Amino acid sequence: MAGAGHAPSAARSLLSGLAGRCPRCGGGRLFEGFLTIAGQCEACGLNLSEHDSGDGPAVAAIFILGFGVIGLAWAVERLVMPPLWIHAALWIPLTIAGTLLLLRPLKGLTVALQYCVRSVDEPTLPGGT
Repeated sequence: MAGAGHAPSAARSLLSGLAGRCPRCGGGRLFEGFLTIAGQCEACGLNLSEHDSGDGPAVAAIFILGFGVIGLAWAVERLVMPPLWIHAALWIPLTIAGTLLLLRPLKGLTVALQYCVRSVDEPTLPGGT
């Protein structure tokens, strides 16, 4: 675990973000709720309140799920040709579940990416204040 004085590698920060952990130390929780970013890391004290992922994770989830679900729906239609209600029964719950599974890791990844390239706590990094 990297301390407050040691900058972790970008890969380690991104993996920590994917896991919902602090991008600096990898020990503290990144989220207070399901998608609410914690104000500060309880392990190393990193200020997380200034990191805002915006719509990036949602857009990435739309692209990932859109590609996957449309591809699967097309394959099922070509192979089985089920009634339309079967498609609705399959793809609507799959899309909702996929969205819930993807949003948190993608949001953590976005915050970790922000930490790597424009940390608001460390003015020596590009974009820092």
